[in-house]
Amino acid sequence: MTTLDAAPGSTRTEAGAQGPARPSRMKAAGFDRPIAPPLPDLTPAQELALLARCLYSEGFDDHLAGHITYRQDDGTFLVNPYGLTWDELRASDVARMDADGRQLEGTWPVTPAITLHVELHRARHDVRVAVHNHCRWSTLWADIGRAPEIFDQTGALYHGDVAVYKEYWGPVDDTANARAAVEAMGTANVALLANHGVVVLGNDVEQAYLRAASFEWRCRQAWLIAAVGGGRPMNPEAAASYGDFFNTHNFTGMFQAMARRELRRDPSILD
Repeated sequence: MTTLDAAPGSTRTEAGAQGPARPSRMKAAGFDRPIAPPLPDLTPAQELALLARCLYSEGFDDHLAGHITYRQDDGTFLVNPYGLTWDELRASDVARMDADGRQLEGTWPVTPAITLHVELHRARHDVRVAVHNHCRWSTLWADIGRAPEIFDQTGALYHGDVAVYKEYWGPVDDTANARAAVEAMGTANVALLANHGVVVLGNDVEQAYLRAASFEWRCRQAWLIAAVGGGRPMNPEAAASYGDFFNTHNFTGMFQAMARRELRRDPSILD
């Protein structure tokens, strides 16, 4: 559909003469050569540090709040420590804990609020990476108590369920609170915790980044569009066709490009 100029308060649309009647099927990008300089081979700790830096640039920057867990093949978890902001985290700062949240390695302490992640990983064995923060735009919608609509393709990069946990009774370092939040999430891979923040889950670091960044974008766009009086959400079928593809495919080159940007700013991330 093509939107034409219209008088204030009205909208006129007409079908494009050559436009498809149905959303085009998404397919994986294919290239006959490298699309950019590759990242070096990364350790899991380096991956986590880069994820924290990239998400900080996307607005995951509420002071000392927020935690990332990254499940390893041996059943332990890498985690960013308490006390370091996400824009200063380096690979050597990353801590390791067991499945019960007991710290096994690391110079700096694991946050007491890790209880949320402990309970989440116990319930969701499909999740390798879990991200929690109080980022600006997602938290606005957590405060409102509902998920925003999708208005564009970037916002549609995550099209799965968004759980809304409305019974927030206090900090998620309380086991009962953490379990209740996890139960409310069900099988969703994004959750808004009322009056608190957002949780984003992924199968790997790339997927967690894509979901977290695109959902924060979606929340920002919806708020700004509402501020100017509203707009027309993306066609639901088109949003589903586009977004569902990225539930099983990573966005080719996106995390790598953002990681290179962070490494240009601070090569010591990998130290």
